[in-house]
Amino acid sequence: MNQTRRNAFKILGLTLALSGLSLPAMAHGQDDDDGYRAGRVFTSTNAVAGNELLVYAAPRDGALSLQARLATQGQGTGTGLGNQGAVTLSGNGRFLFVVNSLSNSVSTFVVRRNGLELRSTVDSGGQRPISVTEHDGVVYVLNAEGAGNVTGFRNLAGTLKPLAGSTQPLSAAGGTGAAQVGFSPDGEVLLVTEKATNKLTSYRVRNSGRIDAPVVTASAGATPFGFAFDRRGHALVSEAFGGAANASAVSSYGFEDWASAKPMLISPTVGTTQTAACWVVVTPSGRHAYVTNTGSGTISRYSVQKSGKVELAQGIAATSGAGPIDAAISADGRGLFVLNSGSNSISSFAIAHDGTLTAASSAPGLPAGSNGLAAN
Repeated sequence: MNQTRRNAFKILGLTLALSGLSLPAMAHGQDDDDGYRAGRVFTSTNAVAGNELLVYAAPRDGALSLQARLATQGQGTGTGLGNQGAVTLSGNGRFLFVVNSLSNSVSTFVVRRNGLELRSTVDSGGQRPISVTEHDGVVYVLNAEGAGNVTGFRNLAGTLKPLAGSTQPLSAAGGTGAAQVGFSPDGEVLLVTEKATNKLTSYRVRNSGRIDAPVVTASAGATPFGFAFDRRGHALVSEAFGGAANASAVSSYGFEDWASAKPMLISPTVGTTQTAACWVVVTPSGRHAYVTNTGSGTISRYSVQKSGKVELAQGIAATSGAGPIDAAISADGRGLFVLNSGSNSISSFAIAHDGTLTAASSAPGLPAGSNGLAAN
């Protein structure tokens, strides 16, 4: 996106945001200078009776503590979604997006210093939304069922407005097992992983926010699941290999020619030595990546070079609760958080400068089927 258009969107967003400052927040409890804009962890209950956003305080020297439960005005499935990215913060940290998979909608919360406010819940543009991503005011939702698609929106001060002509198909009309959608750091590529087809489906993003037709690329390894971009635009993709014992891996890709939106393989299938690697996150520095191994109950650590090449640093960097799935890293890069589906808990770890992990605390008692994780 060119700079003139970026600036125009920022000015528009600021104008619309200022017009809504009088609306009350729904969750309160500021305890530091940044309030709810730092030191918080977010997940969703994914409940059929009514999805809720759960907000936890995550102090560096204390235990995770639940601060708020906020209704999304949508419904979850109550079960696992086979996904990454159900709860996502905007790049500027001012908005938070939550998918409601059963009611085919996505909710947007405004993040303020003194709390969060539900601003809108809108139709996702397809069936079973499971992942959402944002860049510079443009939001895309991955709809995984039916024919499957990605659909775009413009974020106007927390209200999502459909982006006309933005919907594009996945690699096939149904049965792709799509898992995640995400923007590259520069916003010029949109990427989707497909577990069932073993494909990476990518799209060139135009200045308008609309995307071109899909570019379909074979995954280096089987069952590509979650992914994360490092700050240089390399995509690190976890590969679950169908849950085969100790067979999981990570591959990395670059995008040398953004106009083609085609991922170019850098490191193929670097094994975790663990089982069912599904979720992957990268530190803000881009030096370290962490993968949750759902079948093993462990977290693996990778070192990431400037070229995008990845190397396994620790097959078992830490153990988490049963069935670790979603993961998130704090904005300062000093905390790792993991959602454990088997023990219905969130585990937190301190990240040392060399990337090693130290267990910090655990928050039990989450509803079964909770899904998505974000941190600031």
